[in-house]
Amino acid sequence: MTMSVMEQVIIISMVVLGTVLTRFIPFILFPPEKPTPKYVQYLGKVLPAAVIGLLVIYCFRNVSFTSGSHGIPELVATGIIAILHFWKKSMLLSIAGGTIAYMFMVQTVF
Repeated sequence: MTMSVMEQVIIISMVVLGTVLTRFIPFILFPPEKPTPKYVQYLGKVLPAAVIGLLVIYCFRNVSFTSGSHGIPELVATGIIAILHFWKKSMLLSIAGGTIAYMFMVQTVF
């Protein structure tokens, strides 16, 4: 199935519009000269932890602790991520280190 040139232009235009809107709307709704509403400040404080919790639950949702590798690679990789993050405070290093450790364990050990 191929798209016509007009369909391609429409799709690209919608992607550009969505990107521009998500970049500019916060600055339009919350200009720098006005104080940020309390509920937005609250969401800025609680949402990062909530998102991390959601990602942890999502990552462990299909892990079977009673069969196979018993979740050992996942738990070890999670521990490595936590240790690296508390030690170096680098999100990129933490994610990369945990991913490399997990993939190594899954490919060679388990």
